[in-house]
Amino acid sequence: MTSSESTFVVGIDLGGTKMLAAVVDSHGQIYGRSKRKTLPKSDRQAAPDVVAERMARTVRDAVDKAGLSMADIAAVGASAPGPVNVDTGRVFRVVNLPKWDTYFDLGPVLSEHLGVPVYVDNDVTLGTLGEAAYGAAKGIDDVIGIFVGTGIGGGIILDGKLRHGFRWGAGEIGHMLNYHGTIKDIEHFASRGAISKKMREAVAKGKSTIVADILATRGDDRITSGVIRDALAAGDPVTQRVVKNAQQGLGLLIASVVNLLDPQCIVMGGGLVESLGDRFLEPVRDIAFEHFFLKDDADKIMIVPAALGDDAVALGGAVLARQRGGG
Repeated sequence: MTSSESTFVVGIDLGGTKMLAAVVDSHGQIYGRSKRKTLPKSDRQAAPDVVAERMARTVRDAVDKAGLSMADIAAVGASAPGPVNVDTGRVFRVVNLPKWDTYFDLGPVLSEHLGVPVYVDNDVTLGTLGEAAYGAAKGIDDVIGIFVGTGIGGGIILDGKLRHGFRWGAGEIGHMLNYHGTIKDIEHFASRGAISKKMREAVAKGKSTIVADILATRGDDRITSGVIRDALAAGDPVTQRVVKNAQQGLGLLIASVVNLLDPQCIVMGGGLVESLGDRFLEPVRDIAFEHFFLKDDADKIMIVPAALGDDAVALGGAVLARQRGGG
């Protein structure tokens, strides 16, 4: 298909470890993808301008794989894992990249590299936008995205429009507070990072758990979503207890969000949800529904897994590019 038949945009997902670019047509069809590590092997402390150059290269590679040129691209939508001024493309900070401890004008810098307009938004916000446009929440105007990974991020769409807040900080769902003897945010006990930490502490204390055996079998000491899944499948009591605590926290979080905003759909994404599936989500749903204040028509509120996998953020970036760039 040529650019005369369809206008193309590019979405690019910038993560702490990798970046993924996708060339997308006006129907949400992906024509080319490219992926590379966020930081070069030679420089694990790379400055933002180095990462931006790698992002631009990844975009060009995806365009090449689609059999197109940058002249065929109307605009680019880029994500950043941190707060973003969507009017200017300025990223305030990225806590999981070492040199991004202050603001960086990612949009203007990428635009200069690529020669096309570039629009930037938060990564989970764009993941939520992607799911609302092409995935699990397609056709729904009021959607909250909750993505459970190393941390917990959120995106808010109300009346079909993204909500950013007056300081561009809306959607930081993982930092909603809970009281467990001390005041902690939900990330501290319900994220994959928190679950992994609790499991590792149990192994270090010599608790009765098969986690150490699973790690030894895999030849890798990282407690990934796959390790959590395998430990649960084997009935490991430590993993069951830690995951149950996380499920309770997420269920109460969803109930609080529904009681505040009354959205029609909650989309749950991230590696942990993808790996564990409905076995993980069903108890979360039960706890959430139990604590909805308004019980009328509560069964019409959807709490569903994300459908787009690794493409969610890039597709959301493409939607942003098309909305803002007019492609």
